[in-house]
Amino acid sequence: MSSFSNPHFMYLFALKNGKKKLAYGESPEEALEILRIRLSEAEMSEILTDQFIKINQRELQQYVNDLG
Repeated sequence: MSSFSNPHFMYLFALKNGKKKLAYGESPEEALEILRIRLSEAEMSEILTDQFIKINQRELQQYVNDLG
């Protein structure tokens, strides 16, 4: 089964420092799990997991300056 069968989305999670962290997945929960693989425990503790917005790729340029 292809991974393209299930849609994936981009999520911007708020960070404690006011910036945002970009993540990708079928759901916000999956996006966070993918981040857990990539980031250290200290980096994950900076993410406000309940504060996120779902965006599409075309909107990403609007948020580049917010990424941290």
